[in-house]
Amino acid sequence: MIKKFSLLVAVGLSVMTIGCKKANDSENNSATDTISVSKPSANVNDSNTPTVNAASVDGKYPTITFENEEHDFGSIKQGDKVVYDFKFENTGEADLTITSARGSCGCTVPEYPKTPIKVGKTGNIKVSFDSTGKHGETSKTVTLLCNTKEGNKILTIKANIEVPKKG
Repeated sequence: MIKKFSLLVAVGLSVMTIGCKKANDSENNSATDTISVSKPSANVNDSNTPTVNAASVDGKYPTITFENEEHDFGSIKQGDKVVYDFKFENTGEADLTITSARGSCGCTVPEYPKTPIKVGKTGNIKVSFDSTGKHGETSKTVTLLCNTKEGNKILTIKANIEVPKKG
């Protein structure tokens, strides 16, 4: 048993030594060869919303173009549950993939397409808002993370929530 263990340790050390030697040799012999690897980085914009720098496909990106990026429900009663569909088109040069959609609070719930949207095709982001417990002028956002050059898109909903009079 000890012999097998010793043999495994010796083989492991040999492999590591040879691997390190080859890596050092290739570093010394290829001083003019440069390999740069870039990975997507998370940035933070003014609203503290993370963005993801998307990788392009042959230098081409999708572009998500909305009919409206903001919707005002106007005056609604406290407790109302309202819904709005943000319609969009992929006006870019590659398939659009939305990886997530997040409301600014639990009262704002987005639904988004889970499959890629081809160039020239349309889709919608369905946003449900529950005004229970809210009052007055209210503004909420939905943040989409997608593979566009910008990496994200922010949609806004607004409402004036009227509290029922007691009496």
